[in-house]
Amino acid sequence: MLIKELCELCGVSGNEGAVRNFIKEKITPYADEIILDTIGNLIALKKGDASHKVMLSCHTDEVGFIISGIKDDGFLEFKTVGGIDTRVIISKRVTVGENKIPGVIGMKAIHLQKKSERESVPEISSLYIDIGAKTKDEATAKVKLGDYVAFDTSFEMLSDDTFKAKAIDDRAGCAILMELIKNPVKYDTYFCFTAQEEVGLRGARVASHRIMPDIALVIEATTCNDVYGCEDHEYVTNIGSGAVVTFMDRTTIVDKKLRSWLFETAKEAGIPVQYKRATAGGNDAGRIHLTGAGIKTASLSVPTRYIHSPAGIASKKDILAVENLAQLFLDRIDEVI
Repeated sequence: MLIKELCELCGVSGNEGAVRNFIKEKITPYADEIILDTIGNLIALKKGDASHKVMLSCHTDEVGFIISGIKDDGFLEFKTVGGIDTRVIISKRVTVGENKIPGVIGMKAIHLQKKSERESVPEISSLYIDIGAKTKDEATAKVKLGDYVAFDTSFEMLSDDTFKAKAIDDRAGCAILMELIKNPVKYDTYFCFTAQEEVGLRGARVASHRIMPDIALVIEATTCNDVYGCEDHEYVTNIGSGAVVTFMDRTTIVDKKLRSWLFETAKEAGIPVQYKRATAGGNDAGRIHLTGAGIKTASLSVPTRYIHSPAGIASKKDILAVENLAQLFLDRIDEVI
């Protein structure tokens, strides 16, 4: 599974080309048709019985930043792309633009801050990116307005099972779909690697209208809160406890029959599985299930600590659990379609 290679690629929303090209190269031998649409989706059709259409969806984009200004002293102004907590980005390493210019997100030193500044969450407008330039001309020789900025985080194993990386949301899903497409399918199955999920589930909306599937399964990464200082009832999901089945979030109330089938089938097959114990967040299912007259849709997710940050933590065993359960969905799809 190519999770390391995927996480280390840069693909902020609207700039997913490197991720898309990597996936396309790897999956083309297994696809009967490859579609690249105008919004940036990569859709791979693997043919089976044409009487039904199945959609598997993950997203290629990650949260990040975009350059919005260049100051006279060479510092770069920026805006967030996707939901990011400014408290976790200060002093973090980033790369800017196609040439991956190295930089650091900076702010006023604590020694110089007023008491009110130290006790509040900093505004993005108070932060900047330092690429070592001393003048505007020096900075503009390296970067330009509209350049995308990604976290500069190397993949690293923390134990035999857990790893640290950026963009686990949703390169974990990409890695899983890249494995699933290698296997035979019963019905025409569309493996959708969608764009711009982090800024409004945009790619999934376009893809689902193109396909008009009979059923859809979204493969995602989701928040995990099983950390020091939190009570059990605050955990949401647990790393190492397997695939996450969602019953409801901000964008979707999941089809009851389908999500119950996923949970019970996992239990019967000995696949570790858990319910997401919160209704926050949302994913591509929020757009897919509203397509046409409505699409039966569910989500399977990989629990991830510190999601939408420079470095998340996830479990390879959980990723395998999601892959195995998604494969059962494809193998036994007549039970739920």
